[in-house]
Amino acid sequence: MQTNTAAVKDAKVKNSMKVKAAVVNGVNEKYEMEELTLSELRADEVLVKVVATGICHSDEALRIGDAEYPMPAVFGHEGAGIIEKVGSAVKDLAVGDQVVMAYDYCGTCPSCRTGHPSSCKDWTPINFGSPRSDGTYIFTKADGTPVSNFFNQSSFSTYTITYANNLIKVDSETDLRLVGPLGCGLLTGFGTIVNGLKPETNSSIAIFGTGAVGLGALMTAKIEGCSPIIAIDIHDSRLERAKELGATHTINSRVENLEERIAEITGGIGVNYSIDTTGISSVMKSSLDILTIGGSTVPLAVTPNSLEFNPFTELTLNNRKVVGVLMGDAVPQLAIPKLIQYHKEGKFPFDKLVKFYKFDEINEASEDSNSGKTIKPILIIDEDYRKDEPVMES
Repeated sequence: MQTNTAAVKDAKVKNSMKVKAAVVNGVNEKYEMEELTLSELRADEVLVKVVATGICHSDEALRIGDAEYPMPAVFGHEGAGIIEKVGSAVKDLAVGDQVVMAYDYCGTCPSCRTGHPSSCKDWTPINFGSPRSDGTYIFTKADGTPVSNFFNQSSFSTYTITYANNLIKVDSETDLRLVGPLGCGLLTGFGTIVNGLKPETNSSIAIFGTGAVGLGALMTAKIEGCSPIIAIDIHDSRLERAKELGATHTINSRVENLEERIAEITGGIGVNYSIDTTGISSVMKSSLDILTIGGSTVPLAVTPNSLEFNPFTELTLNNRKVVGVLMGDAVPQLAIPKLIQYHKEGKFPFDKLVKFYKFDEINEASEDSNSGKTIKPILIIDEDYRKDEPVMES
């Protein structure tokens, strides 16, 4: 009995503290900077001081109500930071480690144990705002109101509590101000290519939407030897960036006839693969319509919109596939170090997509992302991190 009592005490590393967080208090409300209480650190948890975080379209989709989410909430799921404290049950992580944060997963279900943690049987309840197993919350307001977290990470905060499965240790040379977006948007684009579609060398691909996910997929398609690589958008500036990153062809679908251009590029047969990142029903349908016989398409966006088609005439007769891929079906602990290495080698120059903002500028950063002005906003939360050094470049 004494041993059990000691274990219970050891499981609570006392760490109740105040943090500054960007809180969304209701659907379609702006981010509000608030002081929240961070709960005690438990044996299986890790306290991370957040250095920087990307803003992802998924944060915006939940903020505006495209998917139901318990409010108030602290979003953010592309964080990078430094470990401040480690619970007694956590192995292979230590105070001072630099980490990128990604999604959480149980680690014990059949999907997790066969290398597909984004197919974890408990993925949704683990990552989408549920409290701990005992009903407590990591964040609370001064009056005791619980605040939902996101991806068991909630990186829109100066400090956060997370789990070992969320964390990817990176070397001390890695600049944490840059690498947070590797935890979701860029990971999704990368993994959709290498794990979801697995394209053959010289196979053709069309990518609808040239935001961070689409361009992450585009850069990976280039690495994998796809050709042609067709980028489709309605913003010429983004299409120019797509050319810089590896697109062999671009189509502005606002002013060009999509089907005619695809036929011209592919000799009338269509593309082997397509990805949609827009979530617009008509665009998702186009991503299916332009496929060749035996082609596959992946609809990636977090969207309330539907994709309607006749499965016999549009799939079966042409041996086509619509493929669901969550988080790139990637193991973050393996994929993110590979992406950092690709970046060092100049193969994955995602730094060309980013613009940096102060934490207090989160609403401006979100608006710039929505308008297309900024492809990937990154919030600098710890402005003292490497204060006298420029952000690393490719």
